[in-house]
Amino acid sequence: MRTGAAGRDVNRLMRDFGHDLPSAPEPIAAVKDPRLFHYGSVHGEFKPDRGWSPAKAPAAVWRMTSDQAPVLWPFISTPGLPPTGAQMGVDHLSGGAFYADPIGWVLHDQIPVTNPNIFSFGKPGRGKSATTKAFCLRMMDFGYRTLILGDPKDEYEALCRAFGVEPFAIGHGLATRINPLAIGPLGQGWAQLSAEQAQGRAAIVFSRWLTLVRGLVGSQRIGERRVPFGPTEEAVVKQALKMLTGYSAGHSTLRETTIPKLWHLLDEPTAELIDETRYASPRHFLDETRLLRDALGQLVTGALAGLFDDHTTIEVDWTAPIQSLSLSRLEPLGDEAVGIALTCLNSWGRGMREMASAGDLRIVVRDESWKQLRLGPEAVKSFDADLRLSRRDGDVQFAVAHKPSDMLSAGDSGSQAAAIAKDLLHLADIKILHGQDLGVALELEQMLGLGPIARDIVTSWAMQGKGRALWCVGDQQYKVQTILHPAEQQLTYTNEAIAGGA
Repeated sequence: MRTGAAGRDVNRLMRDFGHDLPSAPEPIAAVKDPRLFHYGSVHGEFKPDRGWSPAKAPAAVWRMTSDQAPVLWPFISTPGLPPTGAQMGVDHLSGGAFYADPIGWVLHDQIPVTNPNIFSFGKPGRGKSATTKAFCLRMMDFGYRTLILGDPKDEYEALCRAFGVEPFAIGHGLATRINPLAIGPLGQGWAQLSAEQAQGRAAIVFSRWLTLVRGLVGSQRIGERRVPFGPTEEAVVKQALKMLTGYSAGHSTLRETTIPKLWHLLDEPTAELIDETRYASPRHFLDETRLLRDALGQLVTGALAGLFDDHTTIEVDWTAPIQSLSLSRLEPLGDEAVGIALTCLNSWGRGMREMASAGDLRIVVRDESWKQLRLGPEAVKSFDADLRLSRRDGDVQFAVAHKPSDMLSAGDSGSQAAAIAKDLLHLADIKILHGQDLGVALELEQMLGLGPIARDIVTSWAMQGKGRALWCVGDQQYKVQTILHPAEQQLTYTNEAIAGGA
C-alpha cells in the first residue's frame, strides 16, 4: 500500500517493521586558513585612494654586458671560489669570506688559473706588505713554508723572529756569504748516477749558471748600452765552468766553483780552454773576451765585492716555517747593486729548490722585484726562468712591485727587454691590485686588460682604506678587504721608522 506519491523511503520502511538504521555522522566542514597574501590587479584596486590606473606602466628594456651589470645590480658577484687555503678577508661583492689557495686553484678545473704565481701591485702604504705577510702566515697552517729571497727593507724580520728564526743579513763586514754558483742538491750522489742521469743533472745546473752569468754580465753598461752576451760568450763561459767543476774531465763528483774563479780562468786562459773554444791564440782569446772579462771583474771587485764571490757560509734550516735573506745593508749602494744581489739570490734559491721533495710546498717572496728587472733584458730572462719553474717545483712565486709599469723599466719602449718584461705579467695568473693613484689608471686598463669598473675599484675604493685590493684570479675579479688579527697587525707593521721620527 502506497502512502503517498513518493512512497516510503528505506528508513521509514525499516521503522514500520521495528528496526532503526544507524544515522550517518554529519560531515565536518573544512575551515580554510586565512590568506596571507591577496592577488592584486596590475592596475591596483578599483577603489578611491587606492592608486588605480587604467593602463600598465611602460617597461624599459636595456642590454648590457656582465661588466656593466653590477652598476645597476651591485649584489651580482663573480662566481665564488672554494673555501680552501688562507682566509684573507671579506669579499665585498658577495659579502662572504675570501680564501686564497693558488695551487688548489691550479688543480681545480673550474677556476681559470694555470700557474700559482702571484704579482702584487700597489702604491706604498696601501697594505701590500701586510697582505703578503698575512698570506704567508696563514698558509703555514696548510704545510707551506716561506722563503724571502732578498728583504731590502727588513720588513719580514718581525715575522721571522716570531717563529724563532733569525734572518741572514748580507752586507760588508758580515759573515754571511752566498755563492750563486752553488751546485745545490743536484750535486748529491753524483758518483752513483748513470751517465744519462749525470748528463741530465749537469744540463740543469749549467743552464742555471749560464742564465745567472748572462744576467750579471748584461747588467753592466758601456755608456748607454748593455754589455752583450751572445752565443760566443755563452760557449766560453760554459766551457770554463765545465773545466772548473771537473765535468769536462769526467770526474765522479762536481767541484763547486765561484765567480772569481771563473773570472781568473778567463783572464788567464789555459791552452785547453783556448783550444776547446776554437780561438787561434791566447791573444785572440783575450781580445775577443775583453768585455766579458771586464764585466765579471767589475762584479768581483766592485760594490758587491766579498758578498757573492765565495762559497756559501750559512747553513739554512729548510724545515723551518720561514727563512729570510736580508739586503737592507746594501740599500746605500743604490738600486742597481740591490738588483744584482737579488739576481744572485734568485739563482741560488732556485738551485736549492731543484730537488724539492713532493709535498714540500714553499712560498717564495720576491720583494722589490722591479730593481732586478731594471738591469736589462738578461736579468729579465733570469727572472722569467724562475717564474716558469713554479709548476715543476710546486712553489708559489710571490713578486711585489709598485705598479705594472715597473715591468717596463727594463728597457726603452718597444725594446726587447720591455717586451719580455711585459710578457712576465702572463706568467702570473693571480694579481693583487691594491690602491693606485688616478695617474696609473690608464696602464691598469692597457697592461692588465681591466675594464672601467675594475679600474675605478683600484683607483677609488681601494684607495680609501689599507688592505683593500682587487684580486684577479684568472679572468675572475674579487673586491677583497684583508682582515688582520691584532697579533698580525704587530707582525705586519712597516712604519716603525716613520712612527719613531714623529
